[in-house]
Amino acid sequence: MLEYEKEVWEQGFSLVAGIDEVGRGCLFGDVVAAAVILPQGYVLEGVNDSKKLSEKKRDALYEQIMSEALAVGVGIVDVDKIEAMNIKQAARLAMKQAVEQLSQVPDYLLVDAEKVDLEIPQTAIIHGDALSQSIAAASIIAKVTRDRMCADWDEQYPEYGLAVHKGYATKHHREMLLRYGPTALHRKLFIRKVMAQLEEKETQPQSEQFELDFI
Repeated sequence: MLEYEKEVWEQGFSLVAGIDEVGRGCLFGDVVAAAVILPQGYVLEGVNDSKKLSEKKRDALYEQIMSEALAVGVGIVDVDKIEAMNIKQAARLAMKQAVEQLSQVPDYLLVDAEKVDLEIPQTAIIHGDALSQSIAAASIIAKVTRDRMCADWDEQYPEYGLAVHKGYATKHHREMLLRYGPTALHRKLFIRKVMAQLEEKETQPQSEQFELDFI
């Protein structure tokens, strides 16, 4: 997973930051991004897209990255800003904040399928969290950070199951929304789309309802 990093290092860049975000597709809560600069040539064993790792493995890698990275930055954009500017722009803002929070200024960015609004040379990599060690490390930092936020939110709103589904549109989450309605931290624009889908589902034949459950 160092192919992209090696290519950039060979061009003379040494402080290469990987950037990724989590929470873009959630119905609830903030979007979180992370930026990570690892030492040149450093190999992080077992790193991969954070969604493919067990919670135990993610937590262990989180501690290792926080200990051994040259710099780590985290950006968080809250629900009000997500609603005001749309989720794509909010995710990009969180990525920009994450880079700005780094204690060292990177000279190159490797970004998971996005562009960061900074005047720093950069490459957007589709599925970058599975192809670049730096992006995968950022994915882990962002995922663990947001999961811990979800655990706190779960204490505020225990009926929604946030610690389990992390705010995504699972069947249980949708059912709890129908039962209790949205909280102040639910993304209202997202909720309206889900509710409209549920209303449509109720009028469809059983075979079509089954398909909707997996959207």
